[in-house]
Amino acid sequence: MRHLLTYGGAVATDHDATAPAESPVRILLPQVLPALVVGVGSALLFLGVSKLAEELQSVLWETLPDALDIGPYSSLWVITVLTATGVAVGLVIWKAPGHAGPDPASEGLGGPPMAPGVVPGLLIASMLALAGGVSLGPEQPTIASAIALAAWLGLRAAPGVPGAFWVSLAIAGTFGALFGTPVAAALVLSEALVGRPGQGSLWDRLFAPLVAAGAGAMTTQLLSDPSFAMGLPPLTDPGWEDLLAALVVAALGALFGLLGCWAFPHLHRAFGRLRHPMVMLPVGGLVLGLLGALGGQLTLFKGLHETEELVASIGEYSSGELAKLAVVKLAALLVAAACGFRGGRVFPAVFIGAAFGLVAQALVPEIHPAVAVSSAVLGVLLATTRQGWVSLFIAAVIASSPAMLSLLCLATLPAWLIVTGRPQLELDHQGRALR
Repeated sequence: MRHLLTYGGAVATDHDATAPAESPVRILLPQVLPALVVGVGSALLFLGVSKLAEELQSVLWETLPDALDIGPYSSLWVITVLTATGVAVGLVIWKAPGHAGPDPASEGLGGPPMAPGVVPGLLIASMLALAGGVSLGPEQPTIASAIALAAWLGLRAAPGVPGAFWVSLAIAGTFGALFGTPVAAALVLSEALVGRPGQGSLWDRLFAPLVAAGAGAMTTQLLSDPSFAMGLPPLTDPGWEDLLAALVVAALGALFGLLGCWAFPHLHRAFGRLRHPMVMLPVGGLVLGLLGALGGQLTLFKGLHETEELVASIGEYSSGELAKLAVVKLAALLVAAACGFRGGRVFPAVFIGAAFGLVAQALVPEIHPAVAVSSAVLGVLLATTRQGWVSLFIAAVIASSPAMLSLLCLATLPAWLIVTGRPQLELDHQGRALR
């Protein structure tokens, strides 16, 4: 979150210190309408891209295989579709204005606005990747596109309002749409505001973004059915053994996620030697196809529905099979992000964490499934995103048990000690891992 968030969308200056104080209510009320517009617009953007990707996915993985009398998830079809997806995305990145945005390996959730002309190429590249089975989620391209459009339109509608105001609304509105609740946006922005200069209380500064997040969440709830609930059996009465398991599993999940963070810059450099997107992306697609053929259907796509399917089959997979799913999905996430596919890391990381947690539960059946899965998701997300509040929020939602919240809060601490100061799953512009 590298943008500046300021109270009322205005940056404090020396002149502000001597000017008469204006009523916070008079400052906040005019922000409601733009926040509502940006929140609803961000949600519609997310829902539109998701719907188009789902329709294309149905064609690629159901209609075409049926017409050709080919198994939709046979090794040959998986390799063919993912390689073709690499060719298609490579062509978009090569020819689209702005090359469909900057290298996603060096982009987190948020950042300075892109030129609006880059947005169509970025959304098309993301949609093709989502439909083609690439192990990336929609969050990063959708947030970047919402920021670009909100800043471009907002600065024309209200030239005197700083761009950071529109950036914060776009991020909040998209987070609300992605998770179907404004809580995640509030947590992310609260974390971003720590130590930032600005006037007013925290809730004054969060007011407009929360309006945008609420509008985005309500739009998604009215038009779709967002849910991170995985149907895990609830833990209603946690004991000391559950706390110990949560601490250990979260720490191990964090270490597993860090393995990917350490490998990521090396993979990025390897694909970078191929130089041209029409080589990098098809080769990356081929590697993803081979990984998909090895891991099977569950290791394809962004991973949210696949996580639900995996969790619903507790007890049906051996620890070795589950370990293979976790390793293949982690490798697929690293390859997809390193070779230039446009997409985010949060949704695949959830699947990786769930598979890793089920490995622990299969090896030690006494561990409650909700503890194993949510703690591992927490650890993997902390390692791959470094978003502490979002990681805790997602893990708690997956657990679907209020009694788990205290365990997860405590499990965050050793996991954070493991990941803080270590390489991240994000690179600087020289290709070095951020810490």
